[in-house]
Amino acid sequence: MTIYKAPLIDYKFLFEDVFDVYSIYQGLPNSSDLTPELTDDILEQAGKFAEQEIQPLNYPGHEEGCHWENGKVTTPKGYKEVYKKYIASGWTQISENPNYGGQGLPRIINAAIGEMNLSACAAFGIYVTRDGSIATIENNASKELKEKYLPKLIDGSWGGPMCMTEPHCGSDLGLLRTKAEPYNDGSYSISGTKMFITGGEGDLAENNIHLVLARLPDSPKGIKGISLFIVPNILVNDNGSLGDKNSVSCGSIEHKMGLNGSSTCVMNFDNATGFLVGEINKGMRAMFSMVNKSRFTIGQQGTALAEVSYQNAALYAQDRLQMRALTGVQYPELTADPIIVHPDVRRMLLIQRAFAEGSRAFNTYIALLFDKQERTVDEKEKQTCTTLLDLLTPICKGFNSEMCTESVNLGLQTFGGHGYIRENGMEQFVRDARAAQIYEGTTGIQGLDLLGRKILASQGKSLKVFTKEIHLFCEENKNHQQIKPFIDRLSKVNNQWLELTLKIGANAMTNPNDVGAASVDYLMYSGYVTFAYFWAKMAKVAADKLENNINNNINNNSPFHQAKLQTARFYFERILPRTALHAELMISSSDNLMEMEAENFVFNS
Repeated sequence: MTIYKAPLIDYKFLFEDVFDVYSIYQGLPNSSDLTPELTDDILEQAGKFAEQEIQPLNYPGHEEGCHWENGKVTTPKGYKEVYKKYIASGWTQISENPNYGGQGLPRIINAAIGEMNLSACAAFGIYVTRDGSIATIENNASKELKEKYLPKLIDGSWGGPMCMTEPHCGSDLGLLRTKAEPYNDGSYSISGTKMFITGGEGDLAENNIHLVLARLPDSPKGIKGISLFIVPNILVNDNGSLGDKNSVSCGSIEHKMGLNGSSTCVMNFDNATGFLVGEINKGMRAMFSMVNKSRFTIGQQGTALAEVSYQNAALYAQDRLQMRALTGVQYPELTADPIIVHPDVRRMLLIQRAFAEGSRAFNTYIALLFDKQERTVDEKEKQTCTTLLDLLTPICKGFNSEMCTESVNLGLQTFGGHGYIRENGMEQFVRDARAAQIYEGTTGIQGLDLLGRKILASQGKSLKVFTKEIHLFCEENKNHQQIKPFIDRLSKVNNQWLELTLKIGANAMTNPNDVGAASVDYLMYSGYVTFAYFWAKMAKVAADKLENNINNNINNNSPFHQAKLQTARFYFERILPRTALHAELMISSSDNLMEMEAENFVFNS
């Protein structure tokens, strides 16, 4: 069976030393009372809950899965009881608006808690994450709808599934067929079928507040004709009490590769009563509040599963005896040496560690941007945060999920044959991780969004905001003796990032397919450079801490900071060079992809 320990020391390092978050929050409205002591206490308690309450659900919940019978979904044994404890403790309210029952603490704290929950049990962690639904209603709905639905969503009594995908259309929402017809009282009749709806039906919350994309009869075709509606599973009376059952039903649940404890539903709306969120035909604009936060959550899921897989692989490598070290016997009292002595095992472990800790720093930076975007009164700073979030969210979702899959496979590989056996738990991480590359838009969709919509459409302006930040960091630290090799490499790939973007843009002028052909390699390149930036920042702090110990004759070799520097070195010397391959691939013409006739892809005997 697997174990999990919350990475509290790593979060303390990021908050206090790498990002200096407490100084930043001193300058933001309604944030100055955030202290290290308060944060440490909250994260310690959240970590205990994840380790002691949520983690025990992981393996048995995976084995049992969800049950569907006559339209009702039952979650695995124990889920309901732990969910009640979770909401009773107020964890869903941490970072939400106090006007609707939230505690108003920064989202950076909620993000850390989210990672812990997803590491402990990804399937359960998904149920208690509803930031996107809350943000969509809060930013777009009428005052009446906000007051009616937000308090119960925030306190966890109600769930908030988002219902976008339909059986005939995945990411191409312009093809959706769900209909909305107006009633005389201002509500709407919603009819259609949605698919792949996470938590669409279940037994945890007493009501589900579905956010449904639909089209009015006279609306334009494509995404310009889509509107957004609140469609409760049980109708809510004016006084907030629950009323009649709405015409919403779960037609089935999917039998999936992983995340078995999370119900993935086919949802049927048969003249169900719905309420318009925002403006008619502006549903996609309203959904963007949800999309960015939901994609960020999937990026965090990548971090979370990589972390827990790494923890178990590293522990196993300390105990598993196999052969002797190439340099000679290391443990003569044992019949063989632990596999941690073998270079290839260390390669696998360091890739996992470099990704888990690098992505945690990246996620923390994004959560900090969300806070500054929401809280600052400086319009210029708000716009900068929005630009950076638009740029970095597809990288977070796409790159994190791709690297997570590599990491959990390496975790399984570290166990060898024992990793392939179900009861050891490592293969579950592989199964659970795989969905992250698909939902909220595949890696290909994220790549197109990043390169096409976010960068080329802005003529590179959004990218330049981030690359300028990296450039300034490199300039400030170019003479830092301990990390100079890292800075030199970071500066080189940062400059190349802009050069490659210009080349792809020029190629696309004559052949638009070149954008699609380059997009995934471009996203991966962008991810490696982004991680290099955060690894350089962490390495600088670690080096300074170690230097300070020496200068002040502090007899403390600080293994935590030493490990940071060593992992940074591994990243820059063995992972960052992958950018060279992606750089070559992204400027390769799309002709080698498009020249084959479509019918030749099908095997003919």
